[in-house]
Amino acid sequence: MSKIFIFLTLLLFMGFDAEAAPKSMRAYLSYAIFNAPDDEPYIETYLAVDGNSVYFKEIEPGSFKASLEIIMIFKQGDSIVDYAKYELNSQIVNDTSNIDFGFIDQQRFSLPNGAYAFELSIADLNNDSESPFMSVESIEINYPADKISLSGIQLVERFERTDKTSILSKNGFDLFPMVYAFYPESMKQLSFYAEAYHTAKQFGNDGKFLLTYYIESFESGLQMDQFIFRKRLDAKSVNVILNTMDISELPSGNYSLVLEIRDRENKIVTDNKVFFRRSNPKHQLKMNDLASMNISNTFVNKIPDGDTLIDFLKSLEPISSEAERDYMFNLTKSGDYLMMKRFFYNFWLTRNFASPEDAWMQYHYEVRRVNASYETQTKRGYATDRGRVYLKYGPPNHMRESYNEPGAYPYEIWHYYTLGKQRDKRFVFATKDMVTNDFVLIHSDAIGELSNYRWQLEIYKRAYDATSIDETSPVDTWGNEADKNWRK
Repeated sequence: MSKIFIFLTLLLFMGFDAEAAPKSMRAYLSYAIFNAPDDEPYIETYLAVDGNSVYFKEIEPGSFKASLEIIMIFKQGDSIVDYAKYELNSQIVNDTSNIDFGFIDQQRFSLPNGAYAFELSIADLNNDSESPFMSVESIEINYPADKISLSGIQLVERFERTDKTSILSKNGFDLFPMVYAFYPESMKQLSFYAEAYHTAKQFGNDGKFLLTYYIESFESGLQMDQFIFRKRLDAKSVNVILNTMDISELPSGNYSLVLEIRDRENKIVTDNKVFFRRSNPKHQLKMNDLASMNISNTFVNKIPDGDTLIDFLKSLEPISSEAERDYMFNLTKSGDYLMMKRFFYNFWLTRNFASPEDAWMQYHYEVRRVNASYETQTKRGYATDRGRVYLKYGPPNHMRESYNEPGAYPYEIWHYYTLGKQRDKRFVFATKDMVTNDFVLIHSDAIGELSNYRWQLEIYKRAYDATSIDETSPVDTWGNEADKNWRK
């Protein structure tokens, strides 16, 4: 297994608060899975570490270096299938008072089809008092030998043609990973790489197929009309997909980049998607000409003006895109009830063109359920964290409630077996007072949700006060069940 250490200057670390925890390890991992039709599939891992979150040691007068120990393990049950253990070093610096960079590491592992537990450990070798950063991810590899499939989608910062072979190279290109999947306003393009396998087996050696790729809202799943592209490609054993999209007018929000392979009848044969986030405050959502929309004789005219209409609009927030939420917020402050109704109708029309009223009534039924279950003294049920998660993802497959555990605040752990293409995702909610019924989300391992690896300390804070920002869990005392409840 070859490896390379890439040093990049990073202008922004998405979701990191350097001032709140200046020396608590902050890392971000992404990966993509590829197939080698004449060999085994392989997984590429892309790891980024915030340079300001680790310690630099003086190696000679005036010269400092950070050193990390990285351990990656792929397991099936109790068996280790593959692993890597190595030291990752930063560049040498002369001034540690302003560390404004991070370093990125890329690895490649050959693994046969199957389900794996991927364990990651990162230890700061210059800080003995800090516990290693730990992460566990479930990964499934499944590339049939005789069916069309798509690789993972690798977001790339840039790519260059090459005739040399390295861990960065695939099919004649060096691909520099976009690990953070965050595109600030200064970035005008989104580039990605993927591979399609065995298209010739279905469409013939002289056949063609349609590749569709587009951007959709992560929250609502709605396609962004301005960002839909199609290409007709020749069928091959391996089709290389390397494209760049102009995202200069993509509004701020959470999105998925989606790839689809379609047959001659325009039916989807296979697809894949990857999450990314965009910050672009200068470009706002463009609605479908709401001012001229005719809503006469539609169901929205039955909704009375005033508080009821505003409440209905606010109840849409859990399933709205960030741009839609911003638009709704401004609408509810405007007092323009006609425009509110036009927006409300357009919202459901875009989700169910054939029957927008049925779509609303089905959703409103769920809203009434969460209002009854999760409403607090100051919030409607849909505005609470539990209500939002329920409306966005549906009811959990399994829920663990712990309201009387010694030393712990009341908490709930919701387990979803599937969230789209995500598997085994959990949400942890906690409250300091059962009377208020306001359980706050403190941690989730789902994409796009709040992640806090010190979540157990939040639950046990009433009985255990951490003495170090590096602690991730309380001491193991009688009655502590949070870790077991998470793993069940």
